Amino acid sequence: MNSPAATSAISNSDSDDNAQDRTPSEQADVCIVGAGPAGALIAYRLANQDLDVVILEAGPEFSDADRLTQQEQHIRPGMSDPWKMGGQRDAYTTAGRGYPLNAARVKGVGGSTLHWQGMVMRLHERDFEMKSRYDVGVDWPIDYTDLRPYYAAAESALGVAGAMDNPYAPPRETSHPLPAFPPSHSDSLFAPACETLGIDMHSVPNARNSERYDGRAACQGYGTCKPVCPSGAKYTAESHIQKARSAGAHIIDQAPVQRLVHGDTGEAVKKAVYMTPDGTEYHQSAQRFVLACGGVENARLLLLSQSDQHPDGLANTSGAVGRFFTDHLFAGVGGQLDEPTRQNHVGFNTSECHQFYDDTSPVEGIKLEFLNYAGPSPVNKALTADTWGDELLEQLQASYGNHIAVGGLVEQLPHASNRITLNHSETDTHGNPVPHVEWSIDERTSRAIRRANNIQRRILETLGASIEWTVGPDSTGPAYHQMGTTRMGTNPNQSVVNADCRTHELSNLWVVGSSVFPTGGAMNPTLTIAALSLRAADAIFDTL
Repeated sequence: MNSPAATSAISNSDSDDNAQDRTPSEQADVCIVGAGPAGALIAYRLANQDLDVVILEAGPEFSDADRLTQQEQHIRPGMSDPWKMGGQRDAYTTAGRGYPLNAARVKGVGGSTLHWQGMVMRLHERDFEMKSRYDVGVDWPIDYTDLRPYYAAAESALGVAGAMDNPYAPPRETSHPLPAFPPSHSDSLFAPACETLGIDMHSVPNARNSERYDGRAACQGYGTCKPVCPSGAKYTAESHIQKARSAGAHIIDQAPVQRLVHGDTGEAVKKAVYMTPDGTEYHQSAQRFVLACGGVENARLLLLSQSDQHPDGLANTSGAVGRFFTDHLFAGVGGQLDEPTRQNHVGFNTSECHQFYDDTSPVEGIKLEFLNYAGPSPVNKALTADTWGDELLEQLQASYGNHIAVGGLVEQLPHASNRITLNHSETDTHGNPVPHVEWSIDERTSRAIRRANNIQRRILETLGASIEWTVGPDSTGPAYHQMGTTRMGTNPNQSVVNADCRTHELSNLWVVGSSVFPTGGAMNPTLTIAALSLRAADAIFDTL
């Protein structure tokens, strides 16, 4: 079923944009909007079933060969952004507490996995049943057992390194594909204090290779995992984009979709309208369409696609498109010890604690993280210093090597007032209204952050650290895990998609990614995104 166009290779973004073939596939079974982890996994799964798949990605395709250069750009003075976020293309407005959307919004093949930290936990069983268990939020239309086999498949696909040492984790069928990374030096410092306090530490499952896996090298310890991994050990969705391409998928980068167009009856999408760098507008037709462009852009594209039959935007009879925008909030306490902590020698977390996640005081989940990259980087400090020689050395020795911190994520329950809308008074480079983010933090969430801070402070005080900073309710910020704007549910009057991520109103349109999460828990969302995407891919295939 693959057309000749499906096998055309796309060169890297630093080549001549106009020389690339960005014309539509003549006959596509499935058109996917977005080449992040959700879109990439679905594309590979379906292309491997001999379906004709085309992916439209708003941003460029980056070259693996440029990763060392990107790392160098990041660590030099000014710490330039290697992924070119922000600017008029990514313009937005915000209200309420204010949401710094462009601090982590990557547009490009690979999506958020281009610069993510790489921690991958399963949601707990309670996360799917918040309404029925605690009378807050809503229940998911599926439970943990429905997603359990897809979690295992997602861990295999991403190459997760982990251990069976977490007594609070949900049940699992097998061990992780790769062995866990050993605890960092600072983890060994935390351990006695946590034992004194009765706080359990356990390993962090990471989507990075602890040994060679799936054609990718083992971690080389560069320590710049966020924003760029030069070795390729950390998983990015580029891996499955390449696999999808090898299976015949057609990848079109720098092709931002402007709107979806439905047929005369308004019951099915007929084409995706996209623009290319030379200003050409193309229409991609397909039997099935999948939106996989993130918690903000999924909602925005549905709203931009309003019509006479759908005056409030596609799939939005419920009014839920854009609403219930949630994130995870950061809580942290840090300071210094009178002994070396070897800060920054590992660029990712190796130990965490889920002990305070499932208890009910407060209901909002808390996940603690033992940070081994707290404090300033000596490289950045040296490169930005205004002194040299022995004086610089003394400054570095006084400010580096003994910092330590406990961080964590806190759950935010969904509220309809937190939402994504269109701001018609400001437009992007294509003349479309930019997304407007309304986001605030309620007292329940603030109370959970304060509780996390109390636990974190007790750990550092028991450790004997001098506490220098606290990130609490008044200073917290988001983890950039944008969820909830196209929530799933069984009632079409209260949700956007069903349990298979298909929209209630359009028979051939699916929405995937964290935007479908009814609630977000406090676990990093990418593994759940991957599991839901694999499940949705099976549902899509069954309809063709």
